Amino acid sequence: MSIEKVGVDFKDNFVQIVNGKVAPTQLFRHGLNPVDKSLLTRVPMATEQDVDDAVTAGKLAFNTWSRVPDSDRKRAVLAFAAAIEEYSTELAQILTKEHGKTIAEAHHEVELLPLFLRGHAKISLHEEIVEENERRTVVTRYVPLGVVAGIVPWSFSLFLAIGKLAPALLTGNVIILKPSPFAPYSCLKLVELAQQFFPPGVVQSLSGDDNLGPWLTSHPGVNKISFTGSVATGKKVMQSASTNLTRVTLELGGNDAAIILPNIDVKSVAAKVTANAFMNMGQVCISIKRIYVHEDIYDDFRDAMVQNLAHFTIGDGSLETSTHGPLQNSKQYERMKTYLDCSKVEDWKVAAGSRIEPSLGYFIKPMIIEKPADDSWIVVEEQYGPIIPLLSWKDERDVITRANTSVMGLGASIWTNDIKKGNELAREIQAGSVWVNEHTILSPMATFGGHKQSGIGSEWGAAGMKSYCNAQTLFLAQCSS
Repeated sequence: MSIEKVGVDFKDNFVQIVNGKVAPTQLFRHGLNPVDKSLLTRVPMATEQDVDDAVTAGKLAFNTWSRVPDSDRKRAVLAFAAAIEEYSTELAQILTKEHGKTIAEAHHEVELLPLFLRGHAKISLHEEIVEENERRTVVTRYVPLGVVAGIVPWSFSLFLAIGKLAPALLTGNVIILKPSPFAPYSCLKLVELAQQFFPPGVVQSLSGDDNLGPWLTSHPGVNKISFTGSVATGKKVMQSASTNLTRVTLELGGNDAAIILPNIDVKSVAAKVTANAFMNMGQVCISIKRIYVHEDIYDDFRDAMVQNLAHFTIGDGSLETSTHGPLQNSKQYERMKTYLDCSKVEDWKVAAGSRIEPSLGYFIKPMIIEKPADDSWIVVEEQYGPIIPLLSWKDERDVITRANTSVMGLGASIWTNDIKKGNELAREIQAGSVWVNEHTILSPMATFGGHKQSGIGSEWGAAGMKSYCNAQTLFLAQCSS
């Protein structure tokens, strides 16, 4: 399908959209380019009145959009997917500038957007006949909730925005998207583009600072909150939502363990594990954050990882020569500096890395910590950066216990040449997604969510679609004479 250029301004003009129109504001803020900390273009700062206006517009739009046939809603979503492909270059460039990730990583993220829109469009929530006899028929159906607030982080802002937009729109809800104040630019353009395919009020955006989130999560007119972010903020979202008993889906932090069995090709697996652990400079909720290597191959595996790190080129993400960009913001940068200070105090053994890159931006050299204590900060907490602990094991039951000790349970992986053994061990892991011989591979058809403190509810797949609905049961009885 060919989409004409629809007039969206992809230059330095970023707006929020309420009821299908630009919603002007009196106040603005600026993001920072993490490469050199230079100011980016200004973005609007929403007020409480903007939130009220968006919710009011959403409720009016819901009355119509919820009644649009499924086939028409899918048609709009598919047209939106095609338009995103037309603007993939522009979106990737914005993403690189606001986030710092390499242009290759940005293009990969943008490529996921139409994939997830089209994948969700293939999922249908049919009415289910749960009982049927001569007296009555009992039917369960799924009806949309209403106004959804989609709150996305800066790490994968576009992808996670689509992960909320797709199921919300296809199930007949309307959505207000709130991007992270650290990286609002690409999401604002995404919503601006969406106006060409959805009626006013169906897809809206609000941009702001840390005040905007609480205004949305506590608003009595919001029917569901889909939040992706940290565990600490997720707890605040849940507390705020409880005031109105607002439905919530929380996709929170992860401390994913990778368990490396001895019967593997060391060089091949080490390359894959290294690439995953340091993808996007470790700023991925489901990237590998703890690596458990069998003692028989530990030294060889460590050396292979160090060799892989030697090929990394840390630099400006807009340059094709860079394999990795900077950290996204000062908070992440200072957190990694704390880990570096801690490594000296705790006398951690460093296999690779250990220094801040001299530059104007938020650059840090990827680092591997050898065999820190299981109760050390670097093992227990989610680093969310390019500093990874490498640990050894020899007893299968013991390493499973160590992997499951974390209060988080988002993802994990098993690496082995014995797929039967991998399947067996994967079923012992307490996490929402467990991979065998890969990691971070996602599908719009597969339910995604966390166990323990890594989340409440799930996104994507049929189960994720249902989380944007209320279940309704109809008891259809024959009228007795």
